[in-house]
Amino acid sequence: MSAETYRDAWGIPHLRADTPHELARAQGRVTARDRAWQLEVERHRAQGTSASFLGPEALSWDRLARRARLADTARRCFTALERKDPETAAWVRAYADGVNEGLTEPGHPNPAPEFARTGLVPGRWDPWTPLGVWLATHILFAGFPAKLWREHISTHLGPEAVALFAADGPGTAGSNGWLVSGERTTTGHALIAGDPHRFIEDPGVYQQVHLSCPEFDVVGLAVPGVPGVAHFGHTGTVAWAITNAMADYQDLYRERLRRTGAGVEALGPDGIWHRAARHTERIDIAGEDTVEVEIIETDRGPVIAGGPEGLDDGTPAALSLRYPPRVTADLGFGALLPLLRARRVADVDRALDAWAEPVNVVQAADTEGGLLHRVAGRVPVRPAANGLRPVPAWEPGHEWTGWHTPPRAGLTDGVAVMANQRGPATPLGVEFAPPHRADRITALLAGKEHWSAADMPAIHTDTHLGSAAPLLAHLAALPSEAALASAAALTPEAALTPEAALASEAALASEAAPGPKAAPDPEAAPTPEAAPDPETAPTPEAAPTPEATPTAAPPEAPPTPLTPLTPLTPEAAALRDRILAWDRRMDADSTDAAAYAAVRAAVVRRLAAHPVLAPASVPPAYPEVLLPWLALVPRLGHALEHLLRAEDLYGIDRAAAVRAALEEVAASPPSGTWGDTHRLAPWRALPDTATAPVGEPGLSGDHDCVLCTSPVPGLTDRAARGPAARYVWDLADRANSRWVVPHGASGLPGSPHHHDQQPLWLGGELAPVVTDFDRLTKESDD
Repeated sequence: MSAETYRDAWGIPHLRADTPHELARAQGRVTARDRAWQLEVERHRAQGTSASFLGPEALSWDRLARRARLADTARRCFTALERKDPETAAWVRAYADGVNEGLTEPGHPNPAPEFARTGLVPGRWDPWTPLGVWLATHILFAGFPAKLWREHISTHLGPEAVALFAADGPGTAGSNGWLVSGERTTTGHALIAGDPHRFIEDPGVYQQVHLSCPEFDVVGLAVPGVPGVAHFGHTGTVAWAITNAMADYQDLYRERLRRTGAGVEALGPDGIWHRAARHTERIDIAGEDTVEVEIIETDRGPVIAGGPEGLDDGTPAALSLRYPPRVTADLGFGALLPLLRARRVADVDRALDAWAEPVNVVQAADTEGGLLHRVAGRVPVRPAANGLRPVPAWEPGHEWTGWHTPPRAGLTDGVAVMANQRGPATPLGVEFAPPHRADRITALLAGKEHWSAADMPAIHTDTHLGSAAPLLAHLAALPSEAALASAAALTPEAALTPEAALASEAALASEAAPGPKAAPDPEAAPTPEAAPDPETAPTPEAAPTPEATPTAAPPEAPPTPLTPLTPLTPEAAALRDRILAWDRRMDADSTDAAAYAAVRAAVVRRLAAHPVLAPASVPPAYPEVLLPWLALVPRLGHALEHLLRAEDLYGIDRAAAVRAALEEVAASPPSGTWGDTHRLAPWRALPDTATAPVGEPGLSGDHDCVLCTSPVPGLTDRAARGPAARYVWDLADRANSRWVVPHGASGLPGSPHHHDQQPLWLGGELAPVVTDFDRLTKESDD
């Protein structure tokens, strides 16, 4: 036996070989058979050559990939890996060899229709290409463009705006993950469950796989194009899973550059002009002329925006990016083989000491009762100012001086929950996700003493929206006819104030307390426990003081007008009462959830149009690929609860905005359910223009639900992000483990396994993990 390929009922590949190297070759080969087009797309992304077949829409990414030196960094890291860890380097090389074999083998012609549409033939993989795929996939994970947003909004509104808008940005990936110790399970052995949240791509970003050789037998979720199982795996005796730690490990520097007869120089913190590396590259664009891009690298790192002549609009600016693999020539691939060979938690722990990026929170458990909850990855030690916004490269005091020791944490009441909220990684980050998902998972787990693997989908698919409370509170405070009549009984002076009307409204509400179904959920009510923790914004310890970066004063706001004391229209009053009676579940079949979402979106649009905030909708002339982080409407939508709870919002009459939004929606209410507009919006390199958005399935969930399917309030109800996989790892018996992906195991349209898991994914169900080769169907010997 050299290598054997088996399939289960879902078409998932199960591979068996004599050695780890032959197994890696088989993994590369089967990935090429199943995901040839996806591998071609990822190879081009890593090289910065996507525009050559996708056209000018991909040019901005190609410019970033070239200017950030992604391919060069991957080559550098592979060369260092060959020197420091020749076994792993040979294993990665075997995977790339397998990809090349699978792409060209005559017995398995590639039927992917995308090749015919573009005229491409699969390109050859180099040994470093898997490292390039990994780097290109994760270069934006730490969200360095958020530093541009903080600077941008501070320029318009002042430094205090950073805290108001603190929320995970549009390019940041998140996850849910929870570890339940044996004392809290029905079997006495631990369970690990969760779901990584990423942009939903078709084919999917995770590949279910089973890898078996005499040294190890592992099931897990692989990244197509990368050997092994990095993020989510089960070896039979130990299992592990990750969530994004939300750590800040990349820095932006403002550079002062000048041209000389010899090239380009950059002003250093020592006050001396230093020679910068410089060359040019050409980018081919399908259907258009080739363009030339200038590549400049200073002592801080490659320049990714601007240059000696500034930004495209002439604004004097040049930004360099400093990121760990460019500094260390290490992407952490030395952890991959030890993870596959792990037998106990201690083995996983040691393997993760070599992890580089992305920086993750890891949860692990083994069959002997061992448990692990730690951060893994490389975060530089540097001044706090670096974490908030771009810092001047010519000033001393912004250098990297070492690496943080990854923090560790324990369990509470037998469980550990991570959902990108503040936790063990708090000292390493600036912004974290709101606590709603983590709090909800914790509350659900507390509701039952002992859990089984079969119980976990109920948590995966929970649709309670914890962030709804501030908007619901504003709706409840809008004056009704009864409240106005009560206010009219007060003195004329008092009756003229909105505060009197709101007090009367509260009094009336207390006299007519709603029944259990209409009562606000205590978990979502705006109590001190559920209110955004002040730590979700940069603290003095985690961020520079306002004086550290001069900003323009915010525009002077007009005086806050008094909300008119006129009753809501009957339609608006009825809509308000309906939303207040809503159970706060974002279910696809809920008309009330659709109504809430419509009002929320209208509030966001009205805030974005306000004269105080509207100027921030015009971003600086940064590269197009970075602009999603600078878009005002998404920032308002994801930070809406902060903005509605703030003591003051630059004089904006939020009550009036909420009232106007309610009246707007009441005049033209949603005609259907939440799932009618909240539809999946998967990314495809070559979109099928014949498939309209209504052809994609409707979804339950929302950005702050455990079932995190993310619309962009105020912009679209469609969800480009969501659970890219779900898993349950059972340490009592691996055969009781379960998993699912949004589409299927195959990336080939027309394959029976192209989208056969989508009904399970939509319904919150999971497929069984099968590891017994006697229950599998043999496909080939290689």
